[in-house]
Amino acid sequence: MQRREFMIGAASMAGAAAVSPAVSSAFAAMPTPYDKEAMPPLTNRDAYIAWMVKNRGEDPKFLGERWSRYGALMANKDLWDKRNQRAFLLAPREDFVLAKNLGRAYDHAFLDIDYGVTISGPHLVARMTSTIDVKDGEKVLEIGTGSGYQSSYLAYLTDKVWTIEIIKPLAERTRATYDDLIGKGYSEFKGITSKNSDGYYGWEDAGPFDKIIVTCGIDHIPPPLLQQLKSGGVMVIPVGPPGAQRVLKVAKEKAADGTINVTRSDIYGGKIVPFVPFTKLEGEAIKGTHNQ
Repeated sequence: MQRREFMIGAASMAGAAAVSPAVSSAFAAMPTPYDKEAMPPLTNRDAYIAWMVKNRGEDPKFLGERWSRYGALMANKDLWDKRNQRAFLLAPREDFVLAKNLGRAYDHAFLDIDYGVTISGPHLVARMTSTIDVKDGEKVLEIGTGSGYQSSYLAYLTDKVWTIEIIKPLAERTRATYDDLIGKGYSEFKGITSKNSDGYYGWEDAGPFDKIIVTCGIDHIPPPLLQQLKSGGVMVIPVGPPGAQRVLKVAKEKAADGTINVTRSDIYGGKIVPFVPFTKLEGEAIKGTHNQ
């Protein structure tokens, strides 16, 4: 999940050269096939690293950094259950950052991924994903693919992930990253379906969805997304004026009399978390925002 933040001095979307994300951290092909029931050690650093090297073939250096950030996420109560703990510990964040940022892959920071946007910090990714509480087999829609890290995290919670990116070259680059990792043995990423489109309108043909996660700020909840959210479903979305959004949990329930009730709550207790505006497409060009 990527916070969509414009970077001062970044290359324009039209002229920015595509810089590939980091080369896969796996030493070679995956040593053992992915098993959605397999659980890495959650309480011991050395045991975790040994398990991941044996079963996933990943670099101990990045595994150590991932474990350190995991400890900070737990201390900050950003990971709410063992399923989300597992997802964070399995998702190879280093494979979704640019090569120039490999040394900061697990920093508590938003990192440049080109095209004027960033990969969100681990704490925001973990908190927003924990909030929607994805169950095995649920259908999840992500608005704002970005680097692909958020979708990779979701792929450890369900095998039914749809994700939309409005910036065409970024969407293409990230799809290539997924496919490269699938080729290296990350078969769990086969559950990610992606496209380049305007996320405001959701993905009607694939809906309805159990959960929706939005990573760009807007001053209202897009009606198409609310319509594509199932009764009993949950969405997490930054809502508010430009630069002053609050991250809301939106729950949709159907009452006994058939009426639909929508409730909202702030996942950060009122803290402002600024996001870039929810941009829109006019033809094939990104022009303006969806703010009312």
